[in-house]
Amino acid sequence: MGQKKRLNRRILTIFVGSSAWGFRFSMEKKFKTESDFKYLEIGDGQPIVILHGLMGGLSNFNGVVDFFPKKGYKVIIPELPIYELPLIKTNVETFSDFLKNFLTVKGIKNAILLGNSLGGHIGLVFARNHPELVKGLVLTGSSGLYENSMGGSYPKRGNYEYIKTKAEEVFYDPLIATKEIVDEVFDVVNDRNKLIRTLAIAKSAIRHNMAKDLPKMQTPTGIIWGENDVVTPPNVAEEFDKLLPNSDLYWLKNCGHAPMMEHPDEFNENLFNWLNKHNF
Repeated sequence: MGQKKRLNRRILTIFVGSSAWGFRFSMEKKFKTESDFKYLEIGDGQPIVILHGLMGGLSNFNGVVDFFPKKGYKVIIPELPIYELPLIKTNVETFSDFLKNFLTVKGIKNAILLGNSLGGHIGLVFARNHPELVKGLVLTGSSGLYENSMGGSYPKRGNYEYIKTKAEEVFYDPLIATKEIVDEVFDVVNDRNKLIRTLAIAKSAIRHNMAKDLPKMQTPTGIIWGENDVVTPPNVAEEFDKLLPNSDLYWLKNCGHAPMMEHPDEFNENLFNWLNKHNF
């Protein structure tokens, strides 16, 4: 397979698989603005900083936001500048730098980072660059090693049914890919500004393969993975677990690429058990 075709497949994988499902937080969850940062913050205690993926899918983590503040944790979700940066700066390293600046503004020096898909990749790069600021790292459906291709080349604009099919494949239960989710993905595919930045992120993900870095990273890492993930298949989780020196792997049955959405109760249970294991 040629490099261009591999890249085309990677674009669709990252695009549909990162956060392409647009549930919205209820209005009572108010966003805060500080300096140049917009974020959600709920609860008090040990900070859990959630890193979303493409399209700002903050609401993918509704279950986490509802559960952990009641258990004595502060849940914080910064809105990452996925589509706001200059094209040359639209890459994983820049998002890691953004997170560093955000944590500095918030005065957080002991973060537990939780990332899905692209968000997990950002967390990995940040933990490699700033291990002294990361108390723990949680990966779920994370990129950073490799992802599976999801069919042919990148879809032509206007191919709604193709996008719908690919969005359904992200989940074990295709009904989770509601019309709202598919519409959001379709709209971004047809937005030139967002599309070229998606391409930049795809190239960045290829460049920032973490395989050589992982054995040197001592940060305690929880890996919570869907057994039926077709975007980042189970062997990816196994490879993360093999390469990371201080990791714990948890499986969710009948679950695809977004465990925190598909099985929020089981996801929270596994995450809570991991936090307790490490006295976090």
